[in-house]
Amino acid sequence: MEAKIPVRFILGKQSSLAPDRNGGGDELVGLEEQEGMEGIDRRVRLMYLANEADLEGMRELLDEGVDVNFRDIDDRTALHVAACQGFNDVAELLLSRGAAVDPKDRWGSTPLADAIYYKKHDMIKLLEKHGAKPLMAPMHVKNAREVPEYEIDPKELDFTNSVDITKGTYRIALWRGIKVAVKRLGEEVITNEDKVKAFRDELALLQKIRHPNVVQFLGAVTQSSPMMIVTEYLPKGDLRAFLDKKGALKPMTAVRFALDIARGMNYLHENKPEAIIHRDLEPSNILRDDSGHLKVADFGVSKLLKVANSVKEDRPLSCQDTSCRYVAPEVFSNREYDTKVDVFSFALILQEMIEGCPPFYTKQDNEVPKSYAAKERPHFRAPAKHYAHGLKELIEECWSEKPSKRPTFRQIIARLDSIYSGLGHKRRWKVRPLKCFQNLEAMWKKDNSKSSSRGGSSHSTRSI
Repeated sequence: MEAKIPVRFILGKQSSLAPDRNGGGDELVGLEEQEGMEGIDRRVRLMYLANEADLEGMRELLDEGVDVNFRDIDDRTALHVAACQGFNDVAELLLSRGAAVDPKDRWGSTPLADAIYYKKHDMIKLLEKHGAKPLMAPMHVKNAREVPEYEIDPKELDFTNSVDITKGTYRIALWRGIKVAVKRLGEEVITNEDKVKAFRDELALLQKIRHPNVVQFLGAVTQSSPMMIVTEYLPKGDLRAFLDKKGALKPMTAVRFALDIARGMNYLHENKPEAIIHRDLEPSNILRDDSGHLKVADFGVSKLLKVANSVKEDRPLSCQDTSCRYVAPEVFSNREYDTKVDVFSFALILQEMIEGCPPFYTKQDNEVPKSYAAKERPHFRAPAKHYAHGLKELIEECWSEKPSKRPTFRQIIARLDSIYSGLGHKRRWKVRPLKCFQNLEAMWKKDNSKSSSRGGSSHSTRSI
């Protein structure tokens, strides 16, 4: 097999599954940046001529023995280029000279997939005539009765005027007249059999989840590529953006938000037969609904669900994999962990809502796990009055070095309920004296008015 030439062909339209290309290093120079055709490898020149629909030049190169199935650094072939552009005569020539009909590029896209994406209908018919098969997702079933209940027809998802949300992880779409959030699954899921199986198990679980403090799973696209997950869309955004805008929250608001998170997490942790461990609980994965309440999101989506009593990462995590400021030390040390990693993350979020700044905000991301491993925890800087009685102690228990000493979310809810009631009682106490004084003032004015009235009447009588 001949080595790939380090040239990226970008004159034609790109793969339907490829991200936008912003160029690469000096060794990945697009053909349009080269002067003329001199010095270009003949195999690359074939792709150039396919893009120009230069049949005569292509025949000349193919007659000279140029490989019709040559691939560039992105695994693209001349047939990919012809399919994107809709050049049927070019495709016919390539196929007649032995071009493979279904080669996959580095993004897993075939010429037929590209033709479908760019709506080249005649090209679609031509490729199918030559035996091209539509890309099917790895979960595709042969019997229609085996299609999962949660399956959504991708044709029902309207991405017109779609925009990225939550850092580009999801896109807004219209589905049956309502706005939804849609995430396309990456190649790391689609091409890995173990992850496909885990994903299938996860979806079976997701369809059963119903809780007011957990973002609602609506369905998924599993019978075609790209595979997608569809969830409810919450227009008020995530807790990260809210905290960035508001800063430190009032104690009542912070505790109310903490109760929302704890209730959602308790529901996941008490799932039967096995707990659902989020493992990536942080402000950007917590969304606000129209009423201002919080919902836990993005569990089992960016990270596949862990449905066991204890789990371990396949490989050590890095700060590129997750938001390392909120991850428990046992995860980064690549030890087995359980639901208590979410309790650790919860403590940091609760403290941040009161302090108004992320944990260890003065440190670089990659320094934070080292601080946790060294048993360091973020300092309490806010005035003591911002921490209701028992709140600081609860946070310290939740981020305990020993997971077994961290409370469960059921226990956390009970303690937060008590703290919230105490805050409400103090608030009522502050209001009651005011009302009392207002009542006294009203009584005094009324009494004074009566006295004045009686005084006036006596004077009138005496005058008569």
